[in-house]
Amino acid sequence: MKLGSLLVCCALFFSAAAMAREAAPMAADLEVEKRMVAISEELRCLVCQNESLSGSHAELAQDLRREIRTLIAQGKTDKEILDFMVARYGDFVRYRPPVKPTTWLLWGGPFLLLGGGVAALIAFLRRRARETAAPQLSEEERRRAAALLEQPKS
Repeated sequence: MKLGSLLVCCALFFSAAAMAREAAPMAADLEVEKRMVAISEELRCLVCQNESLSGSHAELAQDLRREIRTLIAQGKTDKEILDFMVARYGDFVRYRPPVKPTTWLLWGGPFLLLGGGVAALIAFLRRRARETAAPQLSEEERRRAAALLEQPKS
């Protein structure tokens, strides 16, 4: 049993070592790297979509970070770099796209869905309350029920 445990531990150790990768290269200048991280935090990874560009490990994200470094080296401002990315990939690439007619659904969609869900829930609860209301008995049905309740048990 001890040998099996040892083999499992060795297998796990060597599989982890095989999966290890070299650290991603950073820019030679620390200031360039800080700017690149700040800009890429504002951008969405186009592959992962729920992850920022700076946190993504996708190949496209690495290429875009490299492109941002190149634009920084060319002397572009942060706004110019963000505008370049938006021009290339659309407003979706930004985590906080500007509010304008083409992004109204993006900003208001969650609220519309929430409102629709609340309206559907209220309609469902009202319909269910109507259906489960106790039925009204006629006078004849009440007399018959009373007669059944007064019968002696045998």
